[in-house]
Order: sequence, then C-alpha cells, then structure tokens
Amino acid sequence: MAVTIQWFPGHMAKAIRQFEENLSLVDIVFEVIDARIPYSSQNPEIKRISADKPHLFIMTKRDLADPKMTASWLRYFKEIKQPAIAIDAKTQFGINNVISVISPILKAKLQREEDKGMKKRPIRAISVGVPNVGKSTVLNRLVNRRAAQVGNRPGVTKGQQWLKSGSKLELLDTPGILWPKFANQEIANKLALTGAIKDSVFHSDDIALFALNLLRQSQPQQLQQRYHLAEDDFDLSDVDLLLKITAKIGMHDDYERASNRIIQDVRSGKVGPYTLDNPETVVAHQDDNRRS
Repeated sequence: MAVTIQWFPGHMAKAIRQFEENLSLVDIVFEVIDARIPYSSQNPEIKRISADKPHLFIMTKRDLADPKMTASWLRYFKEIKQPAIAIDAKTQFGINNVISVISPILKAKLQREEDKGMKKRPIRAISVGVPNVGKSTVLNRLVNRRAAQVGNRPGVTKGQQWLKSGSKLELLDTPGILWPKFANQEIANKLALTGAIKDSVFHSDDIALFALNLLRQSQPQQLQQRYHLAEDDFDLSDVDLLLKITAKIGMHDDYERASNRIIQDVRSGKVGPYTLDNPETVVAHQDDNRRS
C-alpha cells in the first residue's frame, strides 16, 4: 500500500500569512500553475485567500506538456471566464503577452483611478504558486534579469521581494505554497511526480509505480522506446514492469535507483510531453476534496 503523502512545513504557513498580509497591496494575483497538472497545481488556499481579487493563471512548462491538452485547458479556462495564459519561460514563449492579457482585466479599475485624478502607476501583482512550478523563472523573464533565485527543486524562494518589469508592472515574489493536507492522494502523487514536493517526503517506488500506471495508458510507445520494452511487457503488473525496467537499464535489482531514474525522466520530458489532468474530468466539488 502506498504511503500517504503529507507536507506542510512551517515556512509554508508563514508564506500563507505573508500572502494574506500583502494581498491588499496588489491589483491582481498571478497564480503560476504547471501545464502538466493545470488542476492539481492550483492551490485551494490561494483561491480561498484571494477571494474576489482579479486572478491570472500562468501555465508554465508548456514545452513539457501535451500541446493538445494545453489548448483544451485554455479553452476550458476561457469558458469559465478564468483568465489564463500558457508560457514556456525557458524560451520566453508567451512572456510578452502577460501585460496584454492583464490590461483588459484591470481596465475598469485603472480607469476609475484616472477619473479620480490619481496619478498613473504601474500595475501591481503578487506571484504565488506551489513549489518548483517555475515561478521564479517566470519572474526573471518578466524583469529581464536574474532577480529571483531559481532552482529545480521545491522551496528555493525563501522570502519575498518586489521586482520591476519595465514601467508598467511591479511584482511581489513569494515562496512556494502547498496546502495543509492532501485529502486527495492522486493530486499528492501528481505533485510529487512533477517535483512540487520534496523527494524526501515520499517513497520513490510509490511515485514511479504511479507514473508507470499513468504512462502505460497515455503514451505506451514513448515508454516502450525509452526503456526498450517489448509489447508483451505491458501485460505485466506495474510492479513487475518496474522490475523489468530496472533490469533493462542495467540496475539489476536496485529498483529504488531505477524508480528515481523514472521519476527524473518523466520530470525532464524524456518520456515525451504529457498532461496528467484532463479538463473534462474537472468538477466543482473537487476543490473541497483537497482540503481536510
């Protein structure tokens, strides 16, 4: 039986308090979500705290996601009137569209300020998201310099800092935030697989088995090519398939090491682009299922 994943260290509780305290200072919330898990990487705590504050989803890691599913998610967000944009921060694809996307959202508010004779000012935004979603990379691209610390692991951004993006946008950076309890373990597994949860919190073989179960259904050809599998290998159970892959990649019976390899291969896109969340399966009551 897979071990239940729980992860809520003290610095995340502090980050939530900081987010609550600073929300009144900004015009809009930038919630950075992972294009591979556009639903699972949405933090219900952010939604709860943001309330009626204008909200933009910035879908990162577009290059690692299934492009058809990314298009489906953008259509879905448009249907529910949730502003969203998909970007690839590494190549800057979509970065220049951020200002053009948020301007219509805040047009009425900024016009009211102008009508009152208030001085024209930059739009103020706060950037939030789960750990390791690419938030700092997005900020660095927006401000055209390495102003925010970047790392391919959760928990790199420890404090908060204001950043300027030209004369039109000011950004408040925040550390990555997870919610207090994962009532839905499938979401926890997806967050672990994509790197939002520290590797020390879960057992690598549990997440590798979770990945194999998903990928053997969604992209068996890529899985077969990556690990030199035969077609009848897919008749094996997930556990036996993991053991088969362990032997195929020359790790003998070191399935833990092989599990880590599979996880890293999936995270880096070596098993092909993938999206683990489907907008067609999203239902309204799932938000409540995430919380305790």
